[in-house]
Amino acid sequence: MKLTGKTALITGGSTGIGREIARLYAKEGANLCINYHNHAADAEKLKEELENSYDAKVILCQGDVCDEETVKDMISITLNTFGTLDILVCSAGINHQVCVEDMTSEDWDRMITCNLRSIFLCCHYALAPMLKQGFGRIINVTSQLGQIGGFGSAHYSAAKAGIIGFTKSLAREVSKRGVTANCIAPGPVATPFFFNGCTPKWREEKLASLPLGRFGEAEEVAPSALLLAAEPDGNLFTGQTLGPNSGDVML
Repeated sequence: MKLTGKTALITGGSTGIGREIARLYAKEGANLCINYHNHAADAEKLKEELENSYDAKVILCQGDVCDEETVKDMISITLNTFGTLDILVCSAGINHQVCVEDMTSEDWDRMITCNLRSIFLCCHYALAPMLKQGFGRIINVTSQLGQIGGFGSAHYSAAKAGIIGFTKSLAREVSKRGVTANCIAPGPVATPFFFNGCTPKWREEKLASLPLGRFGEAEEVAPSALLLAAEPDGNLFTGQTLGPNSGDVML
């Protein structure tokens, strides 16, 4: 198993892509701290599943990763429980569509806070234990819209582009000290997050434009997070953005 003895903290880990990453990490032997905000029943069900299916050690941390004290407590709980923090996966976020001409400053601020400030907070407080032990893998889930933009998604695209720039800069700061930082930029993935955040017309047009001709599934994104976390698989990746995106972005 590729993650035996490693401890991973996954934000937004009770649903969607975060949940599938948690499942794959548990299968590969990792200890898990799964953060969730509003989906307590889903989180409890997932914890039970992972413990029963993989004999995984799992703790749950409820809280909003936009809140600094919540993030500090979440890191402390992980360290106090497992003694180490090796992998951070930032998967929590929000999504909704509104054009710039109709966007309020509150729409903008909420999107930037939830999708970008939260990444900074989690990475900032995870760095101290990772740098102290001389090893860490930071994996930030962004979006292909951070690379190409999207109609009705200027605030979302700006936040997701910010994650990519932030992660590249972080990688330049800490990689020589044993901590890598990378992004995963999924394309449209068939999750409630995607379907609830985008209009039916946008989804129809996006589907027609995809070279693969279909939306992805969350379990098809999770292996990218395993690649970046595992040794030696992810050893040479830092400052990179992997694109499981159905061909929506080709670099």
